[in-house]
Amino acid sequence: MDSTTVQMAKRGVITIPQPIRESYGMQPGDIFTLLDLGGVLVLSPRRSEVDVLAERMRAQWTEEGETLESMLQALREERDRRGQ
Repeated sequence: MDSTTVQMAKRGVITIPQPIRESYGMQPGDIFTLLDLGGVLVLSPRRSEVDVLAERMRAQWTEEGETLESMLQALREERDRRGQ
């Protein structure tokens, strides 16, 4: 595993070295996932699968006219139907 030292500039900006950007095809505007694993930071050049799934679900529910309240109401009705 390779390691590279970088320095944080004002406003928290960290520059990813050019050879790494080129190796992974990183472009300005790309989205990254930053994970904090108890003090070890992992930067992944893609969105997390959870974020992607959540966005798909939001889009589908919006398209179907669903809201948080309508989904909560459906859950209440199902609980009542099952007697829980």
